[in-house]
Order: sequence, then C-alpha cells, then structure tokens
Amino acid sequence: MKQSYYLYKSGRLQRKDNTLEIIYKDNSKKVIPVERVEDIYVMTEFDFNTALLNFLSQYGIKVHFFNYYGFYTGTYYPKETLVSGKLLIKQVEHYTDNEKRVKIAKAFIDSASYNIHRNLVYYKNRGKDLEEYIKEIEYFRNQIDSCKDVNELMGIEGNIRKVYYSSWNEIINQDIKFEKRVKNPPDNAINSLISYVNTIIYTRVLSEIYKTQLNPTISYLHEPSERRFSLCLDIAEIFKPLIGDRLIFSMLNKKQITEKDFEKGLNFLYIKDKPRMEITKEIDKRLQTTIKHKKLDREVSYEYLIRLEVYKLIKYLLGDEEIYEGFKIWW
Repeated sequence: MKQSYYLYKSGRLQRKDNTLEIIYKDNSKKVIPVERVEDIYVMTEFDFNTALLNFLSQYGIKVHFFNYYGFYTGTYYPKETLVSGKLLIKQVEHYTDNEKRVKIAKAFIDSASYNIHRNLVYYKNRGKDLEEYIKEIEYFRNQIDSCKDVNELMGIEGNIRKVYYSSWNEIINQDIKFEKRVKNPPDNAINSLISYVNTIIYTRVLSEIYKTQLNPTISYLHEPSERRFSLCLDIAEIFKPLIGDRLIFSMLNKKQITEKDFEKGLNFLYIKDKPRMEITKEIDKRLQTTIKHKKLDREVSYEYLIRLEVYKLIKYLLGDEEIYEGFKIWW
C-alpha cells in the first residue's frame, strides 16, 4: 500500500538504483522503496537534483513543499499521464456557462455547510451550548438554493463560516481566544492550526485529482487563478469539517495541542516541530479511518471518500450522472 512520507530532518533526497535514499545532515541514511510512495511532504530544507525529479515523475510522485513556519509554498506536480480532451472541454464548458457553474458551486457549498452543521449538532449532543449557532447556519443554508451567481454563494459561505468559527470558543475546552478566521498571516494558535491542517487536506485532494483526468486548475466555487490548483480548494471545503475541524477539536480538547506548542514570539505563526509531527500523524490516522459506505456496502477510508468525490464530479461533468451532490456525513 502506498503512503505519504514526511521529511522533517534536513538532508538530501536522491535516487539510489531503483529506490529513494535520504542522507541526513549527520550522515545517517534511510532507504524508501519507491513503489511504496504516494507523495512526499518536505517540511524543512532538503537538497534535490534533476535526476531525482525525473525518477519521481516516472512513478507519478508529487512533492509538496512547506516553509519554516509550516505553510504550504508549492507542489512539484509531475507530467500528467492521464489526460482527456473530452473531459477538459466539459470542465471548461461547466465553468464558462454561469448556470452550470453555479449548480456545481451550490453543491459544494451545500455539502460543506451541511457537514459544518453536523459538527455543531454532534457537539450539541455532547452538552455544548450551540443551539443559536445551529439556527443561524440553518438560516443561511436555506438561502443557498436562491443564489444566482458565485459571488452570492461566496457571501453565504462567508456568513456560515463566520457563525461557525464564532462557535469554536464553545466547543474548545481551552482558554484560547478565537474571534475570527485570519489567514495571511494567522494571528493566533488556532488560526495557525487551521491553516496547517487545511493545507494538508488541500494537498491530499491534489494527490487524488492527479490520479484522474481532471484538470486541478479549473474550478467552480473558487475563482481559477495563477499559481494555485483551485479545484482542490473547492473539494477540500467539503472535507475540512470532517477531517480537519474534528481533528482540531479533538486534539485541543484532549490537550494534545496547547499554546505551548507554538512560538509566541512569532505571534503563534510557528508550530514547533514535535507537535507539527504529531498533528500530521493524527491527520494520516484520520484519513485511514474507515466507514461503511451506504452505496458501495463496504468499508472505505476517509481518504478514499475524497477519491470517490473526484470520480463523482467527473461522471457529472461527462453527463453520466444527471445530478452532482457533494459528500455529506451520514453517521
């Protein structure tokens, strides 16, 4: 089974025969069979050469890069081997036709906000005072269907997120002040944690899209632009409540992560190495969590749910399915 590899200690990654070899700064070495690698996350300074990149391309291995603060800076995206002119034309057609684009964007917002709502109900049933937040989100969710364009939808999405994030002080059992979502740069421990976790989810979505003929730069909710794979942002919205937010709530409430795990002198921008590794390990664990799928009638992992979502969108774009409905938590 292929897996993601995370590089936290500085060194050099190189090809050695038909395997990958890591040579660390202290001259210790580690060999990784290339057949076992899904993608690589470079979380620190590493040396590469073109021979390595050519080797990784042969196996379709993506390399995701993060800076000193743990923020995503980019991806080495190998040449696509799965291409389809027919699907590309359909993707563009569904973007340029406002009615078609809005229909897909509504499905993204509907499923993402439904999963947010399920999170609040989940914690309400565990004694948290969240009734007012739930009612507000239901109010905004009822407006989704009447939206005529993407800007309206983004406004609804923004209102839902604002209400949702304001509920976090009720859900989280630590005295960490969290008033609103701030991204560039994050201004406290929770915002830094959200940014880091969301980025890992974004890159996992990218890895799943790479296995298909979809073009990751053509999106429907987020505006396509240079220097980002915006379709990954669209699909990540659906899974952040299940994979990211629940992980954050759990780790904070169990005190697996506290403000001591951040560098206060850097305005909490920097998550220390050990807790960052622990967060990543927990994300991987959640992605491998399984649930019995209603339609497939078998156990599937959360990671596989992302793949199914990508294939579901492809079928809709090609006209094999009349309706696209985003993933919604059913358990």
